[in-house]
Amino acid sequence: MKKVVLALFASVLLTGSAIAAQPADVMVPIRQFVDGFNSGDTHSAFAAYEDGDITIIDEFTPHRWTGPRAAHEWAADYEKHAAATGVTYGVVNYEAPTRIEIEDDLAYVIIPTLYLYKEHGKPLAEEGQATFVLHAEPAGWKIRSWTWTGVKPHPAK
Repeated sequence: MKKVVLALFASVLLTGSAIAAQPADVMVPIRQFVDGFNSGDTHSAFAAYEDGDITIIDEFTPHRWTGPRAAHEWAADYEKHAAATGVTYGVVNYEAPTRIEIEDDLAYVIIPTLYLYKEHGKPLAEEGQATFVLHAEPAGWKIRSWTWTGVKPHPAK
């Protein structure tokens, strides 16, 4: 019986290591979230997050969202901010990660971004980067937190 328990325990540890050892997979939930945002598919975007407490840092107030409903609260505040400031057609373009660090079941990922939108009909751009912390779960990587850092918006070219 002891050997069976040890074997099960070892297989759980090895499975977690196998999940965490696949760096290309860390982009799956990031793409899912950003592509969901871009297309307005909030169901898909929200599914990229892990269950439990998450943290989001972004440039509009209140700037920080934490807890199990942080993604929903961020999305609602983004919509309020967009309506109040005349922002429409917001889309985030992103490139391949510039940094991926994986240790055990956690990943730290930085991606270059370009946020394009219109403010009162005027096209604006904001180059930046998004930094994600992900957690490896049995079904794959999930977003635990992210932060946006960008330059001051300027007219789009």
